[in-house]
Amino acid sequence: MAKSAVAVGGGTGLPLVLRCMLSAGLDATAVVTVADDGGSSGHLRRELGMLPPGDIRNCLVALSPPGSELARVFQYRFAEGQGLAGHALGNLIIAALADIEGGFAEAVEEAGRLLGVRGRVLPSTLQDVWLSGSDAAGRLIKGQAEVAVSDGPVGLVRLEPKQPEGHAPALEALASADVIVIGPGSLFTSIIPNFLVSGVLEAVARSGATVVYVCNVANLRGETSGMDAADHVDALVRHGLDGLIDVALVHVSERGTAEVDSGAEVRQRIETRGIRVLGRDLASTSDPARHDEAKLADVLGEVW
Repeated sequence: MAKSAVAVGGGTGLPLVLRCMLSAGLDATAVVTVADDGGSSGHLRRELGMLPPGDIRNCLVALSPPGSELARVFQYRFAEGQGLAGHALGNLIIAALADIEGGFAEAVEEAGRLLGVRGRVLPSTLQDVWLSGSDAAGRLIKGQAEVAVSDGPVGLVRLEPKQPEGHAPALEALASADVIVIGPGSLFTSIIPNFLVSGVLEAVARSGATVVYVCNVANLRGETSGMDAADHVDALVRHGLDGLIDVALVHVSERGTAEVDSGAEVRQRIETRGIRVLGRDLASTSDPARHDEAKLADVLGEVW
């Protein structure tokens, strides 16, 4: 039987990890944040009162069969048209399915069936949650989209309502996982919101899984500006992950000032928390601010 692997996060980083899981022959599940309030997802939240479908859609597509024509259609984004410009067609399909099937979870499941996904995509909560945070100076920032472009690094984030109820299938997937991969992705807006959901931290602790944190290659403007790899880990610890991370994967290279600092002293700070650190050149040559899928798959293969 294949190992059960769960990827936790959102944004563009989670699909990358899901593809690595599939290539390793693992039974892959995505646990995805629903705190997004920008772009197409934000418009649909405000207009239809639904949960944001964008991150869910990207994960469904990542788990679709290679070359899927329907997956290509799901990713089509309207460039123009009143009321349509900016919307991904897959977001609109999920919105329609939520109405047809009677709920967001049912819509995600049906979209997965239509796409023939190999694995599962699960929202971390089905409650309507909103993200807010405070920066290093203590200033309040409201909304996921605003937190993402804060003037300075973020210190803490919170959800409203506080500790929303976890989606039972997501909690079950985490509790029964052999491997849990956190990130890569926007630290405060894609990753941490999942761990603010009631029951998620407890499920991770109960699982006995190998928990791997994949640190970003580059810092994000505002949200994590100036933060080194150990600062990223410290932020996870502040939000409840103390003692839960077994391995941290960090990018080590001499290129580019935008990279997250993961030098020897930084790696040692992470190791003092009892976390094994694997430092590798993980950046894509075509886009040095992002992970290279093959490189990431190789190093993840050392810890599956």
